Amino acid sequence: MYRRILIPIDGSACSDAALAHGLQLAKEQEADVRLMHVLDTQALYLLYEGLYVEGIAEKWRREGQAFLNAAAGQAGRAGLSVATALMDEGGRVPDVIVAEAGRWPADLIVMGTHGRHGFDHLLLGSAAEGVVRTTPVPVLLIRKAE
Repeated sequence: MYRRILIPIDGSACSDAALAHGLQLAKEQEADVRLMHVLDTQALYLLYEGLYVEGIAEKWRREGQAFLNAAAGQAGRAGLSVATALMDEGGRVPDVIVAEAGRWPADLIVMGTHGRHGFDHLLLGSAAEGVVRTTPVPVLLIRKAE
């Protein structure tokens, strides 16, 4: 049923749970997998306008690549070959995910959700919610049990 599964990851426990679920689903469906990590450098540059933040951005790039490398290793141990993408487009995280799902093109997005609500949700927002609201691609949300 699913032939191309996009799995955005961010290194969180929710993301790790979604990765495991997405890889298992890909194996069962014999689907291609694309792992992606989005650098939220837009927020970095907005928050620290006028300051030199390239050092922080570079650290984020290294961490993002490490997330992707670890996830690709996990996929390899599961017998899957995956493509990876480190996205540094400067857009909102949900918009970058939706755009990549269209570009690739994915027929399923599997991603984690923190399940934030109230003040935390107001402050931090939700990439998962933004993706669900704007993508034409089906989305499978995985919430890590606490």
